[in-house]
Amino acid sequence: MNTRTAPAHPVGERPTWKTVVIPSEHGGWGLTGEPILLGLLLAFSWAGVAIGAAAMLAFLARTPLKLALVDRRRNRELERSALARRIGSAELIAILTLGAVALGGAGWRWLVPVAVALPLFAIELWFDVRSRGRRLVPELCGAVGMGAVAAAIVVAGDGNVRLAAAAWLILAARSVGAIPFIRTQILRLHRGSSSTRSSDRFQFVALVVAAVAAVVDPDVFVGSVAVLVIVGLHLSWVRRSPVPPAKVLGLRQMALGIGLVAATAIGVGLS
Repeated sequence: MNTRTAPAHPVGERPTWKTVVIPSEHGGWGLTGEPILLGLLLAFSWAGVAIGAAAMLAFLARTPLKLALVDRRRNRELERSALARRIGSAELIAILTLGAVALGGAGWRWLVPVAVALPLFAIELWFDVRSRGRRLVPELCGAVGMGAVAAAIVVAGDGNVRLAAAAWLILAARSVGAIPFIRTQILRLHRGSSSTRSSDRFQFVALVVAAVAAVVDPDVFVGSVAVLVIVGLHLSWVRRSPVPPAKVLGLRQMALGIGLVAATAIGVGLS
């Protein structure tokens, strides 16, 4: 008699808890971590630490909340649905608790950049609930909106509104250039070829946003130059063949993000 039992999950399929708990957007870790790191390097405070922790939890909470909302919209109850509601609710409570800690330590002014970013998150959520979160618009909205975390941490740390706005713009420039570039490279990886026009246009927009950041606060000039370097690399890499594996693309972007954060922080420190 064959006593072997079938695996709990088919080969290649993620366990239910991983689907609910762990985000599938690998690049999101960097796009969430960079604003937290930059904000704390520019204006460290314990209230800023609480804001950063809340931001990371918000990134994690997006996955279960998205799944719960999608299942509700489709009027279905799956194995994951109840788990997604429980985990999402727990993470929301933790986020509110950390927000209260930040309010107690730094007042309410840091909420202004968060409020400004809310429409961007709302657009991203609208696409998420309709299972269209991988499109360009929601990806850009989510990444640019997450840059508000750096601004909130700076305001909580020293109240420098100009530096907060400039830091957000530097991160926005990075996202505006990086996301279309990565999408183009992935298309090239899968199809063998793809037009570079969309990526090239967004590189120009990234340069404009970085220039505006330097005008808002000249202290971030080094960060603007770093964006220029990244744009140059994107313009060069997108025209090379063959395209590196997706893992290499991700590692490169992580290195570029860390480099941008370091350059911006060092430039501000020397100003």
